Amino acid sequence: MSINLATRPVVGLFRFEGLRPAPHTRPVLPLWAALVVAVSSGPVVDAGFPDRGYWPLTFVGIGLVLVSLIGRRNSSALLIGFAASLSFYLTHISWASLFLGLLPMAALSVLESLFAALGGLAIALAYRWMPRANSSVWGRVALLPLAVAGLWTAREAWSAVWPYGGFSWGRVAMSQSDSPFAPLFGWLGISGVSFVMVLLVAVTVECVRITGAPRAARAVVVVALLGTLLVVPAFRVPADGSIRVAAVQGAGRAGYFDGSTANELLQAQLDATVPLFGQTVDLVLWPEGSTYADPLTDSYTGQVFDYVSEQMDAPLIAQGVTHRGDRFYNTAMLWKAGEGAVDLYDKKHPVPFGEYVPDRAFWRPFAPGLIDLIGRDYTPGSTDMVFDLDGITVGVNICFDIVDDQLLTRSVEEGARIIFASSNNADFGRTDESAQQLSIARIRAMELGRSVVNISTVGLSAVIAPDGTIVQQLPWYEAGSLVQDVELASAITPAVVFGREFEWFVSAMALASIISAGIAVRRKRAQA
Repeated sequence: MSINLATRPVVGLFRFEGLRPAPHTRPVLPLWAALVVAVSSGPVVDAGFPDRGYWPLTFVGIGLVLVSLIGRRNSSALLIGFAASLSFYLTHISWASLFLGLLPMAALSVLESLFAALGGLAIALAYRWMPRANSSVWGRVALLPLAVAGLWTAREAWSAVWPYGGFSWGRVAMSQSDSPFAPLFGWLGISGVSFVMVLLVAVTVECVRITGAPRAARAVVVVALLGTLLVVPAFRVPADGSIRVAAVQGAGRAGYFDGSTANELLQAQLDATVPLFGQTVDLVLWPEGSTYADPLTDSYTGQVFDYVSEQMDAPLIAQGVTHRGDRFYNTAMLWKAGEGAVDLYDKKHPVPFGEYVPDRAFWRPFAPGLIDLIGRDYTPGSTDMVFDLDGITVGVNICFDIVDDQLLTRSVEEGARIIFASSNNADFGRTDESAQQLSIARIRAMELGRSVVNISTVGLSAVIAPDGTIVQQLPWYEAGSLVQDVELASAITPAVVFGREFEWFVSAMALASIISAGIAVRRKRAQA
């Protein structure tokens, strides 16, 4: 069909007048081909994440998953969703096998893929029911993609918080720290960016599937949506001060199975800090893994903390394993010479099967050798995530806290003007894990409108500006320090204010859409 854009009314062009949707019950691919496509989508999506960082491939991978789900019945949709997710996680978190071993890493991948299987079923139902309930072209290119994107977001949100605090690593938005879509983080947050990514792909898929539509009209829809997303400016948070931070990467042998003693780790951090003595700073920052001792009860560790704070004439934020009553905590503390620990943050979400074993009596019979490797269970903390640093409120989080939307948002709501993210990445070697975590820290800077100082025992350590740019970075596995005047900010981004609500809204909207479509389809069948 040819169209004359000079004479055809614009309204008629956008109505797709006289067009009929393609059959919507027929799978795009036979099951065997859909399985091949689904399995191939995993490495494609992963390639969009650091360390490769080919961010456009994440969109390609999403498209492969959606195409493989179109027209699928319930059982095959579950299979497709599971296969696509399993191939992704086995690729994306292969670094976990260095610490946990192949079996626990595979078990985690299978668990996450069970959630994805249910998400795949929901998306397949949307593709099956919604065009029947609303067969208009706009129902296909607008309502259906909105539902698909909302269902994808709902699945990511669900698996990010449950069970045992969830596992939110690998959400598709986390691949976009360097993409032109990065400015959206300050407006929508991580879940919101996942939503618009899937929406863009789903709209594109439907525009391709519609038969008989003028190519120009279909292209206009996709280009208009893409252009709208790309022209959104970053939400700028003005700086209202600065703080001079000395963040120290000790490069000690801090891995769980490295066999280093608490004092050896402490010495590595001290040795990397000594060259800074005499410099004027407002704060010294050490990472998780500074020591495995309890500075509150171990006199030598406390003396070292005191010595560093005294020599630098500045408070020290450091980490240790504290023991109170019969409970252990992964604790960051604000330490001042002569006063000791003046504030504590106990990690709220210890990593299940890494830092503690939930329901140990239940899980131990399945793999007693592996479960017994985790000899000490950290207790989830109840303290807040902010410290008062001589009138400046700073946010503190430990390692995988960085992927928890609620924790990071809450720290800003409680007044944090800068974020300190400490971690111990030694168990993951030179794998993609450190690069992925640094990318997430950059996304948090853009989302929260805050500078982030990401400090690790072995790397990747960096000072990150509120716009996500890296101001300074240390090489992997080299002792060193980052000394920077880091911007402070107090303004609140829309992502902090509305990000969680947006996630709930699009998830609820999508679920309501497929439920109402299912009811409408049932009524039509009854009336037929």
